[in-house]
Amino acid sequence: MPTDKTIVLCDCNRTMTLDAKGLAQALALGAPLTIHTELCRREAAAFNAAVRGGDCLVACTQEAPLFAELAEQAGAGAELKFVNIRETAGWSKESRQATPKIAALLAMALLPEPEPVPSVSYKSGGQLLIVGPAGVALQWAERLEHSLEVSVLATGEAGADAAGATLPAVRSYPVWSGRLQSVQGWLGAFEVSWEQANPIDLETCTRCNACIHACPEQAIDFSYQIDLAKCMSHRACVKACGDIGAIDFERAARARSEHFDLVLDLGAVPAIKLAQPPQGYFAPGRDPLDQALAAAQLAQMVGEFEKPKYFSYNAKICAHSRSAKAGCSNCIDTCSTGAISADGDHIKVEAQLCMGCGGCATVCPSGAMTHVYPRVADLGRRLKTLLATYRGAGGRDACILFHNAGASRDLIAALGRAARPGKDGGLPARVIPLELHSVAAIGIDTLLGALAYGASQLLLLADTAEADEYGAALGKQMRHAQTLVSALGYAGTHFKLIATQEARLLERELWALAPAQGVSAPAGFNLGQEKRSSLEFAIEHLARLAPAPQEEIAMEAGAPWGQVRVDRSTCTLCMACVGACPASALVDGRDQPMLKFIERNCVQCGLCVNTCPEKAVTLAPRLLLGAQAKAERTLHEAVPFNCVRCGKPFGNKQMIENMVGKLGGHPMYAGGGLARLQMCADCRVVDMMENKSEQSILGIRQ
Repeated sequence: MPTDKTIVLCDCNRTMTLDAKGLAQALALGAPLTIHTELCRREAAAFNAAVRGGDCLVACTQEAPLFAELAEQAGAGAELKFVNIRETAGWSKESRQATPKIAALLAMALLPEPEPVPSVSYKSGGQLLIVGPAGVALQWAERLEHSLEVSVLATGEAGADAAGATLPAVRSYPVWSGRLQSVQGWLGAFEVSWEQANPIDLETCTRCNACIHACPEQAIDFSYQIDLAKCMSHRACVKACGDIGAIDFERAARARSEHFDLVLDLGAVPAIKLAQPPQGYFAPGRDPLDQALAAAQLAQMVGEFEKPKYFSYNAKICAHSRSAKAGCSNCIDTCSTGAISADGDHIKVEAQLCMGCGGCATVCPSGAMTHVYPRVADLGRRLKTLLATYRGAGGRDACILFHNAGASRDLIAALGRAARPGKDGGLPARVIPLELHSVAAIGIDTLLGALAYGASQLLLLADTAEADEYGAALGKQMRHAQTLVSALGYAGTHFKLIATQEARLLERELWALAPAQGVSAPAGFNLGQEKRSSLEFAIEHLARLAPAPQEEIAMEAGAPWGQVRVDRSTCTLCMACVGACPASALVDGRDQPMLKFIERNCVQCGLCVNTCPEKAVTLAPRLLLGAQAKAERTLHEAVPFNCVRCGKPFGNKQMIENMVGKLGGHPMYAGGGLARLQMCADCRVVDMMENKSEQSILGIRQ
C-alpha cells in the first residue's frame, strides 16, 4: 500500500515485538521501517526529523498530545494521524504473532479520511428552567443565576416538598409553581408545559407576607404556597391579598407553557424517560453529586453547537405505510431517543434528537434508513483494506471486534495494559478492534459483507446500557445472518454480541472463542449505501463458495427476505397489494389479469397483507437463492371476462362474478341494472342512453 505518509513506529521501551521488514512488505513500502525505542523521550529528535519530512502516521495514542506539541514547535505544518498498536496488538500473550494485525491496523489508518457528513445545529442563549421541589430548585437557581438566565418551576405541594424553601428577597428570576405536564424538544428549543395548581400564583404575588400573617392555620410559609392539608377554608388570606389578586381558590387548573434553551429536572422521576435524553436536558435526580455534575455541564451549553447528521432517509422506498395501512415500524420501535415518529405514509426524524446509534438503519429491511457516520461504503472500504492486509501478511481466521469510541475503547485499553506481552492476557492476535461511533449501526449488510471479505467472525462489543437499548434488535439481525451462513455450511459461530464493562470478562470471552469457518476466497465487490444491493452481492459470494450450497433457506419471522402467498380462492386480482408494495415485489400482468411476484425485491414489510381487502395474502419468510429469486413468478391469474354487449375483455371472471353475487339483490340493480355490471365502461354509458325508461336529469321538471 504505497503512502505519502511517514510511518513512525516505537516499541515502547522494547515492550513490543515489531517486525520492521514484515510490516514493510505487508504495506508494500519497499524499504524496512525504522523501529524506535523511546520516541517520546530520548529519540524525540527523530520524531522532529520525521514531521519535517511531511505528514506522519504515529503508532502511539498515549503520547498524542506530546507529539502534536513537538510538531507545532518544529513548525513543519505536517498533518499527524495516530493509531494504537500497543494495547490492541503489541501488548498481548500472542504479541509475537501480531504482525499481520499490526499491519492491518496501520493500513486502515493510512486510508484517507471520508468526506464529512452534513451537520445539525443548535443555538442556546442560556435560558435555563430548573424543575423540582422548591427547596432544592431555588438553591440551584441561586448558584446558577450569575452564569445562566434562570427560571424556576417549583413542583409538588406545599409542606414537606417545600420544606426550607424561601423565595429570594430580590425577584431576580421568574419563579412559577405547578404540576409539570411535559418537556419536549432539544437544546435551544424546549417547550415545557405545566398546570398552575396552587391557589397562590407566584407570578402575581408581591411577597408582602399579608397572607402569612392572616392565615389562622399557618398553612402559608415563605414559599408562598398554601398547604391545602392544613387549610380550613377561612379565606382570610384572600381578603388580606386584596386587589393584588394573587390568591384564587376558585381558579381552575391553568395550563401554561414556555420555551427554554436548557432544562434541569430535579424530580425523583424524570419527565423524559428515554435511555438517551435530548441534548440540553439533565435529570440527575436527588443525588447532590449528580446534580453538581449536571450544573457544571449546563454552564458550558451556551452558544452555537453542531453535531453530525447521523442518518439519511429515502422516503420513496420506505415500507412504513401506504394509504393509512400499517407496514414496517422497526425504526420507530428501535429508536431510544424518540427521534422517529410516524408521518402519514412515511416517517419523520428529528435530527436534533438523533444521537447516532444507527439502530434504525440496522433494522430497516428496505434500506430507506441508512447510517452515515460512517457511511456504509466508507466502513466497507476500511474492512476490505484491513482484511486484505491481514491476509496478505499471513494472518488467519480474522475476527473483527467492533467497539465504540467511549467506554469500550477504554475497556480494550485496560485489557492491553493488564497483559504481560508474550505470556498472558491482552487481545488474541487474530482479534482486530475496529472503532465506530456506535456498534448498533452494524447491520446485516455489513456483517455479511465483512464475512465475504474474508473475516472469520464479527464481534460487537457493547456496554450493558447499550445492550439493554439495542441488544434485542442486534441479536435478531445476527441470528438472521447466522442462520444464513450455517445453512450454507460455514461451521462455527460467526456473529456474537458481547455486553460487558469488565476487562477480565471480555478477556475470557475472546480467548475462549474458537475460530469459525470463513470463505475460501475474498470478495472483490464494494459495500454501498443501497442496503439490498450490498446484501445481494454478499449473499451471492457466500453462496457461490458455500461448503453446502442451497437453493432455499428457511428464516425466522422478521427476516428481510421471504415470499408472498396468495389464496387463489379468495383473491379477486383487485391489485390493491400491487399499489401498496413499496419495493415493486408485487407486479400486475400488464394487459392480463395476473398477479406476479419478484422474490428478491420483497422486504416482508406486511403492507400487502394489511391492504388486501379479501385477506388473501400471507407472508412466508425464507431466502431463495439463485436466478429464480430474480424472476417473475405468477401467484394468481384469472380467466378474462368479456363484455356481454361488445365482447371486449375488461376484467376477470372471478371479480365480476363476485360483484354480481354481492349486488344482485340490491334494488338499485333491479331490471337491467345487473347486466350493466357485466359491461365495459363504454357499453354501460350506451346502455343507459338507449334505455328510455332510465331516469335522467333531462326529464326533471320544476
